[in-house]
Formats: sequence, structure tokens, C-alpha cells
Amino acid sequence: QVHIVESGGGLVQPGGSLRLSCLASGSIFELYAMEWYRQAPGKQRELVSAITTSGSTSYAASVKGRFTISTDNAKNTVYLQMNSLDLEDTAVYYCHFRTRWTDYWGQGTQVTVSS
Repeated sequence: QVHIVESGGGLVQPGGSLRLSCLASGSIFELYAMEWYRQAPGKQRELVSAITTSGSTSYAASVKGRFTISTDNAKNTVYLQMNSLDLEDTAVYYCHFRTRWTDYWGQGTQVTVSS
């Protein structure tokens, strides 16, 4: 049984930073990408950033230059460093592990940017 748990969300002022963490426990076979999504109230879930097991990264245009994704493959952990946060970054952030056969979602962590 695989469990995905995010942490690190919270309330931050505009311009502030947060670091999200996502830990996958259990056996994950043929993992090839780890991703962060977010969903703001009334909006669809969107892909924020992704990293493959080979280290290739990608970012949504809205976060490029502000967010950094990284991973510790040995520990099945993925991080999202978020800097220069603004009001539009407020959302529930979800971790997603993608394998050749299936995928796994975390329960989400709330990030609120407010003055």
C-alpha cells in the first residue's frame, strides 16, 4: 500500500516563502515522475511543476523563476520551494507520483497567501 503525504503548507504574506514536502511510503515500482499540482477555489486543478527520475524539470509559466522542484529519489521524497509568493498562489497543493502502471495522489496541503 502506497501512501503520499504532503506537508509544509500554511499562511504566508505576499513575497514570502514556503517549502512543501511530499513523502511516499510503501513500494513504488517503475516511478518516472513526481509532480506538484494545485487547485484554487472555483478553479481546475493545474500542474505546477514536475520532475522526472532522471532529473528533468518543468514549471508552469506562472511559477517559473519563483518555484523550484527537487527530489530525493532514495527517500521517495519530492520538495517544492516556493519564493516570492503572491495572492494568486493560494491553493491546495497536491503531490502526485506517476509510475509506468499507475499513479498516486496525496491529500493536499493548503497554502494561503494573505496580508
